[in-house]
Amino acid sequence: MKYWASLIFASLLEICWMYSLKFIDKSRLSAIQWKELFYSIEPWKAIFPVLGYVIFGLGNVLFFSFAMKKIPPSLAFAIWMGLALTGSIVIDYLFFNQSLSWIQILFLLLITIGIIGLKATFRVN
Repeated sequence: MKYWASLIFASLLEICWMYSLKFIDKSRLSAIQWKELFYSIEPWKAIFPVLGYVIFGLGNVLFFSFAMKKIPPSLAFAIWMGLALTGSIVIDYLFFNQSLSWIQILFLLLITIGIIGLKATFRVN
């Protein structure tokens, strides 16, 4: 069970990694006045997405590699990517006002059914 939990957590970290990448602003990073780090929040607004990128990326890889100790890599990758994909689409819909059609919902449900089916038919030794 801990390997499956690790895989799910790796998927959540993958989603966080992806959104931290979305919020990295190279122009704001290059404009940072490093002496302002100690008395202003503005430089941190540019640095936090980069820190998230590194932390979520490393955590994602660590938990994903742990999950692959008992779950075959192909199965782990399919579930990890499916969860990250469906999670990111739901977040886009809820927080970024992306539209979602009924046919897209149907296909997301099919991906979710596939993930559940893969999990239900595989037993960790």
